[in-house]
Amino acid sequence: MSAVLDIKNLTFSYPNGDFLYKNFSLSVKKGEFVCLLGPSGSGKSTLFELICGNLKQNNGYISHKKMAQIYQDPYSSFHPTYSIISQIKDAVKRDLTKDEYLPLCEKLALDENLLHEKPHKLSGGELQRCSILRALLLKTELILADEPTSALDNITQLDVLKHMLKTLNECGILLITHDRALAKWCADKTISLEHM
Repeated sequence: MSAVLDIKNLTFSYPNGDFLYKNFSLSVKKGEFVCLLGPSGSGKSTLFELICGNLKQNNGYISHKKMAQIYQDPYSSFHPTYSIISQIKDAVKRDLTKDEYLPLCEKLALDENLLHEKPHKLSGGELQRCSILRALLLKTELILADEPTSALDNITQLDVLKHMLKTLNECGILLITHDRALAKWCADKTISLEHM
């Protein structure tokens, strides 16, 4: 099966800094749940930004299919002055019916009424679930998720990840996390950045 994310021989360093990546390679195929594991400062979020094109690698190759991002800080991924549902509709660029998003809201334990609020009215956990909802409704071939359930309690986190696992017949998922137990539970493949 072809890769939805393909990284080959990636090299990256910040100006005047040590190399975070040297000849790093990674692939995610449709149907795969891959975890990128490492402590703070190991380069997890930097890789997220490189894949998104917000940073430029020194050398190497990054290619990906249509992608949805779930950011660690959900407040930075929603505009403060528009309702959540308006922003989701703008992102998916198609008519969005309640039949599409209400079942997902139920699976994500998300009150539909929250979608009509502006981001600052929601808690971090509620907004993380809105971010996951948006990513799922985009129906992309790759979901790139940076600590997407960090603000959720353990039971809700488990329910959300179980639902994300059910989407793997349609896409591949790269989950960036520092949680070794979480990676062991959900990943088909784990790449550790601790010794790079």
